[in-house]
Amino acid sequence: MDYNTQREKLILPEYGRYIQEMVTEAKKITDREERTRQVKAIINAMSLLNPQLRDMNDYYHKLWDHVYIIADYELDVDAPFPPPARENFVTKPHVINPEREPVRVMHYGRNIQNMVMAIAAKPEGEERDAMTMALASYMRKQYLIWNKDTVSDQTIFNDIRTLSGGTLIVPEGAKLSEIQGEFRQPNTPGIRPQQRQGQWHKNKKKKRSTPNGQ
Repeated sequence: MDYNTQREKLILPEYGRYIQEMVTEAKKITDREERTRQVKAIINAMSLLNPQLRDMNDYYHKLWDHVYIIADYELDVDAPFPPPARENFVTKPHVINPEREPVRVMHYGRNIQNMVMAIAAKPEGEERDAMTMALASYMRKQYLIWNKDTVSDQTIFNDIRTLSGGTLIVPEGAKLSEIQGEFRQPNTPGIRPQQRQGQWHKNKKKKRSTPNGQ
């Protein structure tokens, strides 16, 4: 079991451990282009966790500063802004805390719930479906870290429905095994462009065309 006391200290706790772990993994990527793509996807996830930052004129710049801080200023990517100087952030940058509400599924934590709620607030459509599936894939990975037993796709989908208060319902026929990678695209974490239409949509069409509904 991986206990919190055995883990690295959170650099910016408001983003949670999942974001910090993703930044750590992104730093290990040897290909600069791929590393940049992964970091941009992380920036997108960070914006979901702190939507209040969007009210600030330079919120996108702040997110990039924060990802550099989480990376301990050791991040070599093609960023739209110059890396921040360590001495300029002797104290932790101010981040507006989101409103607190009870966490509906405790083993995922508040950050995952915030991300689910942010996705649930988006208009219905393929983009929201794609983001839901990407997050589901990531949640499955995190579930298996804490629970060594296998977990069914339906368990994860039910948790998403619970976390979103019944708003997010995973498309019929969806399978997490068909999602390759996690949080890979800047605007749709984990979903490549051809996946936005999604294998689950293809499965759904096949199911409809099968005789006798089998």
